[in-house]
Amino acid sequence: MTTDDIQACIDACLACATACDRCAAACLQEDDVKMMARCIANDMDCAQVCRTAAAFMARGSDFARDVCRLCAEVCTACGDECGRHPMDHCQACAQACRACAEACRRMAGTA
Repeated sequence: MTTDDIQACIDACLACATACDRCAAACLQEDDVKMMARCIANDMDCAQVCRTAAAFMARGSDFARDVCRLCAEVCTACGDECGRHPMDHCQACAQACRACAEACRRMAGTA
């Protein structure tokens, strides 16, 4: 992986974490918050693993590929869940999750 490839993955992770934070906050404002519980939980997990993956890549950790592999799995699950909901914030989050999952799979060498 080139430095540009790693930076692109870091950027995708940070963009995804932000989208997940926004989605979780917006889901908490929905009329039926209970219906959004799985989405909110996935958003929180995804945001955390994305930030962790970005940090591992930024410092060149030997475990960055492993963390990126996990990040891709979590992003895929979060994107699938968010994609089930019609709200703009969920759709934007799903898109960011899919992009991050793809970047992390490339980083992990599983794409």
